[in-house]
Amino acid sequence: MKSSAGIAYYISCAAANKKAFDIKILNVSDISPIADYFIICSGNSQVQVKAIADEIEEKMNEKGYSINHREGYSSARWVLLDYGNVIVHVFHKDEREFYNIERLWADAVAVNV
Repeated sequence: MKSSAGIAYYISCAAANKKAFDIKILNVSDISPIADYFIICSGNSQVQVKAIADEIEEKMNEKGYSINHREGYSSARWVLLDYGNVIVHVFHKDEREFYNIERLWADAVAVNV
């Protein structure tokens, strides 16, 4: 079993495969009981947001990881993928700007991608 950090990096690479932009990995382990890492990334359209989410799920399945929960896929404005200790937020660029989730987790340690 890979570490949460390794999983987070692998997910960020899968997102990059579908041209996700502004990919950030936040280490939230010291400030949140929810997860160890958040991956936040953006797409330019609803089609791209779905493609990014699909790529992440496909690559994680190939590695033997199953998703605990997926939310927001049908609207493809903010898709949340829950892999336990790693939670992925795939935003449409407009939603990311509006919700500014990084501000909410400003105390998290950003990991270089």
